[in-house]
Amino acid sequence: MTQHHLDRLTAVDASFLAQEGPNAHMHIGGVVICEGPPPRFEHFLDHVRSRLHLVPRYRQRLARPPLDAGRPLWVDDPTFNLEYHVRQTALPPPGSEEQLRRLVGRIFSQRLDRDRPLWELWFVEGLEHGGFALISKNHHALIDGISGVDLATVMLDLDPVPAQVPHPDEPWEPHPEPSGAELLAAGAIGAARTVADVGQRLLNALTRPRETLRKTSEALEGVAEVAWAGLNPAPSTPLNVEIGPHRRYWMVRFSLDDFKLIKNTFGGTVNDVVLTVATGALRSWLHSRGVRTEGLELRALVPVSTRTMDERGQLGNRIVVMRGPLPVYISDPLARLRTVKQAMDGLKESKQAIGADLIASMEGFAPPTLLAQASRLHFSTRLFNVIVTNVPGPQMPLYLLGRELQGVFPIAFLPRNHALSLAIMSYNGQINFGLLADYDAMPDLEVIARSLQDAVSELVELARERSAASGGSSGSERSAASAG
Repeated sequence: MTQHHLDRLTAVDASFLAQEGPNAHMHIGGVVICEGPPPRFEHFLDHVRSRLHLVPRYRQRLARPPLDAGRPLWVDDPTFNLEYHVRQTALPPPGSEEQLRRLVGRIFSQRLDRDRPLWELWFVEGLEHGGFALISKNHHALIDGISGVDLATVMLDLDPVPAQVPHPDEPWEPHPEPSGAELLAAGAIGAARTVADVGQRLLNALTRPRETLRKTSEALEGVAEVAWAGLNPAPSTPLNVEIGPHRRYWMVRFSLDDFKLIKNTFGGTVNDVVLTVATGALRSWLHSRGVRTEGLELRALVPVSTRTMDERGQLGNRIVVMRGPLPVYISDPLARLRTVKQAMDGLKESKQAIGADLIASMEGFAPPTLLAQASRLHFSTRLFNVIVTNVPGPQMPLYLLGRELQGVFPIAFLPRNHALSLAIMSYNGQINFGLLADYDAMPDLEVIARSLQDAVSELVELARERSAASGGSSGSERSAASAG
């Protein structure tokens, strides 16, 4: 992977640093549950150590140029200590899932140390039904969800027998700690590369004037759409309150086949079903809080990856954000699904993603102080009520030191004034929700978890009734099913 000493952070990565505050932690991660018996911790450490050279960024920390004269850079950590980042713990008896959730909440309540590489990995023993768990925690400046799926191959294997990974010819030795002048020079080189990249794009554009005119028109339309969306703040709800540093976490399991049955029967995509289910659960939760939902439409922040195929596996963020509606005013689940599908189809046909990508690229030229302000404007927390991020994962079993992964549950982050985020990931026939919430603002997080299950069950029952009434799938439904 192209990760080097003295790499400059991208504008998007730097913006995640700028958005972090004492109560708004910008780390993401996940919980992986593996079958037992757990390996010896020393064996697990050796496994991590044997593959760490595949992700050089994990041995690098942040360094800032003198006087904040540019974006931070990644530099080798001369005091890197694997045992600091990979930590061993155990649940007390009985080792229930509730205890595991509480542990996740405590771990995600603590900010990562900015003076060290921005990640932690917790090895958790003592689970009630055997097996063990891993809790990963990475700063969003280091990694995004789509890249994270590719990085799982560093630790995991497709076969119970661990793959033999080629080792580097020489043991890892950190580069000498850079001086202030070297940091300034590296930052200037990074800025020059950005300018050169833009110059190359302009040169390419001049050779294809018609295509350039079309793309320019689309980009300007996209910026206008993003600006227009920014004039409409999200409604005020109990989800959008001042939060503290402490977190709750909940895991909800589903079958991916159920989501495919719903979308194949009624149309749309798996992501449309995910957003519809989230809408139904939030509607139920708002009612439990005594909030009237007539005429109320929440807004979800939906991250979209712009990572190209040749960029897969690289760290750093290649994402833009779009704002999708959650029509909690609709009581009928099928009407909710139709409304969500139409809205998401409209977003896909709009130019918002193009405009957001252009804004992110323009931020690359901004000085650090302006970049921080620009990132807050582009990622304004007043424009959405909740993050809903859905990451497609591998649909085959994965193994860690011969132990099969039984479940994967993602964890997003909470921006300022946002008490809940929903992260969803599919894996080997499952689709699992990870709910991260502010500890004080969301003591009733279990209500949302139960409401998610109710919303899925309701749609599955309707899909089965439709299938039974029609005597099985129609030809178009069978075609949709074969397409996945």
